[in-house]
Amino acid sequence: MLMRTQINSHFELEAFKKAFDAATELFEISKTFPREEMYSLTDQLRRAIRSVCGNCAEAWRKRIHEAAFISKLNEAEAAEAQTWVAFAVRSGYLDRQKAIGLHNTYEEILRMLVAMRCHPDKWTVPPSDR
Repeated sequence: MLMRTQINSHFELEAFKKAFDAATELFEISKTFPREEMYSLTDQLRRAIRSVCGNCAEAWRKRIHEAAFISKLNEAEAAEAQTWVAFAVRSGYLDRQKAIGLHNTYEEILRMLVAMRCHPDKWTVPPSDR
């Protein structure tokens, strides 16, 4: 119950803030990728990183229904973002040290999302408050 009184918007969720910062950083980095990657790696990476933020926001807005909340958290593509970061490193488009930091950030985000999915009662709106 405490969580609901402290957080009024998805912008206040720690998972969202971390995801938004990482997405902003990766978006800027992706601008340096070769033009031939525009419709493949660049596009896939950008979709995944935006998905994490977008689905956190949607989960927060759908928290009146536990199943919808969990479903949206499941759609956040943090692990996919990690995969595209790894491809960027392997392709020589992203510095390995920078990628390790981003990978670790997405690990933190994944842990937060899993915790929210495993304990939806701490985040969703109880029937008595609807």
